[in-house]
Amino acid sequence: MHAEIITANGEASQVAAELRSLVPDGGSVASAVAVIVADVRAAGDGAVLRYTQLHDTRGTTPLAIRVAEDELAAAHAGLDPAVTAGIELALSNVGRVARAAVHEDVTVDFGAHSVRVREVPVKRAAVYVPGGRAPYPSTVVMGVATARAAGVEYVAVCSPPGPDGRIHQAILGACVLAGADEVYRMGGAQAIAAFAYGTETVGAVDVIVGPGNLYVQEAKRQLSGRIGIDSFAGPSDLLAIADGDTPLEPLALDLIAQAEHGAGAAVVCVSPDAALLDALAQRLARDLPDTEAICRLVLVPTHEYALELAESFAPEHLELLGPLAEQLAPRITRSGAVFVGTGTAFGDYIAGSNHTLPTSGAARFASALGPQHFRRMFTEVRIDDPSELARAAAPIAREEGFEFHARSMEIRIRDNQGQ
Repeated sequence: MHAEIITANGEASQVAAELRSLVPDGGSVASAVAVIVADVRAAGDGAVLRYTQLHDTRGTTPLAIRVAEDELAAAHAGLDPAVTAGIELALSNVGRVARAAVHEDVTVDFGAHSVRVREVPVKRAAVYVPGGRAPYPSTVVMGVATARAAGVEYVAVCSPPGPDGRIHQAILGACVLAGADEVYRMGGAQAIAAFAYGTETVGAVDVIVGPGNLYVQEAKRQLSGRIGIDSFAGPSDLLAIADGDTPLEPLALDLIAQAEHGAGAAVVCVSPDAALLDALAQRLARDLPDTEAICRLVLVPTHEYALELAESFAPEHLELLGPLAEQLAPRITRSGAVFVGTGTAFGDYIAGSNHTLPTSGAARFASALGPQHFRRMFTEVRIDDPSELARAAAPIAREEGFEFHARSMEIRIRDNQGQ
């Protein structure tokens, strides 16, 4: 693959839309997923195993859905010590950042009454860890550490097995280090359905998070009324805004690294410096992998235009490289994660930010995976003297045609007690 240089013309929002349009539509799998979901709901473990054999083990009889404790222990013991040390540091960092985002309860006191805003964790959660092209122990870290920081009591992990029927040892070892309660050999839409409804082996959960293929995302969409989800994650993307004097090699490696995510990944560098983009194109030509990722280098007139383009594109990852680009950081409002003077890969593994991020422009309204996905808010209302509130609200209730709503408030006015 190659990196094409384009010159931005017209509105930045239009250029952003054109860049987004380069990512092919994944197509609809809604009907196929609906069949899988209904099958798992009706047949439980049998359906999960059947789809595992069909899609994951390629005809080989699957192993038990739940991974045994001795298999987990063996995987943990077999981890490279350097990998173990890295996972342990990542767990610590991600946990610290997640705990910083947990909110304390707050009481708003009105004098005659009060409303307390309370936040509590869900009881049971699951983390989906993709298989397929590569193992992702880092996704175990992002999901389990964040759920634990949120206060979730029970956290399960699932991941699709390979043709040999097994989950990669690095994923299993990470599950042990992260403290997952149970690990399941299952993936695809059937895994989401199993966690939504429960089976003979798999306990139902309140929330499921984590990236996955089109079938996984569609299953999350169809079941989002039954279980909580984080987001609908599409292909990964990176947009970098670079000054003309940005060091070439780190920038090139950041783009090449993002292209490793494969088909549909969008890799974009924006700069007002034509010489930098020319040099970058030549450097990328040597090592940009042929993964069907989409790479574009965009020549823009100014940094202000680059900012507007980035805000319209709403990237999953945004890099600001060079003094002028870095000055834009306080004005960024639409990005899954912003990397100021550094590379996205640190966020993928070790910095403490979460790598499960809104994709496909969803950073306009969605957030990175955080404790809020495992916690829910509700209010606790106490009213010492309801008189003023009742007199103010009763006319509204009657205007809406709800006479007994009005009466239920008015009866609590102290002068009316006992009537």
